[in-house]
Amino acid sequence: MEIAAARGRSIMDKTFFMPRQASTMAAAVDDVYYFVYWLSVFFFALIVGLMIFFVIRYRRRSPDDVTPKITHSYALEAFWSIIPLFLIILIFAWGFKVYLQLRVVPANAFEIHVTALKWQWQFTYPDGTVTIGELGVPVGRPVKLLMNSQDVIHSFYVPDMRVKQDVVPNRYTVAWFEATEVGDHRIYCAEYCGDGHSQMYGWVKVMPPDVFNDWVAAGGIEAGNLPPVEYGKLLFEKKTCIVCHSVDGTGNKQCPDLLGVFGHEVTLTDGSTVMADENYLRRSMMEPNADVVQGYRAEMPSFAGLLKDDQTTALIEYIKSLGASE
Repeated sequence: MEIAAARGRSIMDKTFFMPRQASTMAAAVDDVYYFVYWLSVFFFALIVGLMIFFVIRYRRRSPDDVTPKITHSYALEAFWSIIPLFLIILIFAWGFKVYLQLRVVPANAFEIHVTALKWQWQFTYPDGTVTIGELGVPVGRPVKLLMNSQDVIHSFYVPDMRVKQDVVPNRYTVAWFEATEVGDHRIYCAEYCGDGHSQMYGWVKVMPPDVFNDWVAAGGIEAGNLPPVEYGKLLFEKKTCIVCHSVDGTGNKQCPDLLGVFGHEVTLTDGSTVMADENYLRRSMMEPNADVVQGYRAEMPSFAGLLKDDQTTALIEYIKSLGASE
């Protein structure tokens, strides 16, 4: 219920233009934004208003009107040069101060490794637990994200936290935030990264510290006593399998449709066929590029080490429930 309530918040929970503030730095970022915004609105209204006034007040009223000789004013020139200069310096100093706060990670931050790949987010915790598509964090404690990409440039973006950082191959980038409220907050990829870019999203799940510790110890999945098929369906969504695989027979995604695949022969890229049984499904998760289905590319990441045995079994049971041979 808590998750559903967090994901169903209305626009009334947001600030005037920005998403709701859910981190310690959100208010500081918004203050700079709103200062620049309203300053721009003020000068826009002033300049356009003066233009309209001058057009009306000093319009040519008859053919005999002669334009008077206009001379410059040092005082006016100094005024419209010095005032904007001070405003620009103020914006720079204020913005740079907030930027430094965003870039300097607190010493007591909890470190989580983030791996971006087409088209999912993987999160590795200090105890070795790995979650996909869902970043669990404790409320009230700074969290450091050490990020890298396995393929192309991605961008880790959590609007509620005011966090946005490019994630690039062959190097690490860093971001941090401290959540101020329990709930769920959407993660986006803000850098176009291929066919599945628009579906490369996830959730930041903010929990009380004790709940967070239990969640990590349980492998980042709240399965409870779900039957294998229902647990598999939950994993199928949590592990972002649904981003690349359709299950409705449409086959309109980057990877093969899984409706009715179990118990049928599958044609591979080399023209050979293989029976889609339990071993085939397991091998497809752990060695996805070993048996690539005809018409598709070898681009699915391996889930070896990312799935526990019971999770693999549950996923297989869910795929089997989508339709088996008669």
